[in-house]
Amino acid sequence: MFREPLATVVALTVLSLAPAGAQEVTDYLGVPGPISIGGNDYVLSWSSNPQPGYFKQEYIPAGADAQAYETMVLVEFLASDLPMAEVISAQTDMINQRKATDPIANMAMFSNPERGEIVLDFLLSDKDDAGEYIIEWNGYRYGQAQFEGEDGVLLFGLSDRAYGNDDAETFLRGLGDFKTQRILALTTAEMPEVE
Repeated sequence: MFREPLATVVALTVLSLAPAGAQEVTDYLGVPGPISIGGNDYVLSWSSNPQPGYFKQEYIPAGADAQAYETMVLVEFLASDLPMAEVISAQTDMINQRKATDPIANMAMFSNPERGEIVLDFLLSDKDDAGEYIIEWNGYRYGQAQFEGEDGVLLFGLSDRAYGNDDAETFLRGLGDFKTQRILALTTAEMPEVE
């Protein structure tokens, strides 16, 4: 499984150097799960506090292999006085830079001014050791939040993957309808309340 840093320290990312499940799981954000979204229940499988004010938690279906997940929920909080758009720009900058080496890298952004939220819809790829594609679609829903008395940005995200060239091709062929369903599930779900 590929897990590499995809953005700067301020970026809220889906991938990290530490394999999911390699350390004891701590519920830093007061969101123990399960989280129900899109007809699936997700349980807390990995967490990290990589720097002060930045907390990451990943959730996968019970019994799923965290090393080769097919679907995941992310909840992250970054304490910051930066405008939400600037925090998100670290992620969009990473995706734009990645386009030079990733033929699949692509993104779109949607704003919901009534809720004060932004959704980033993006696609990434990599190859495994055998040269087979791993395709990853992500929907990141960003909103303002407070945690432990600090203002910041909350990320509530979905990540879905396909492994191997055949599954990657099938995944990409159905991506249009799939993304519509997943973004709808993400944006209609209750935003987690961090405590």
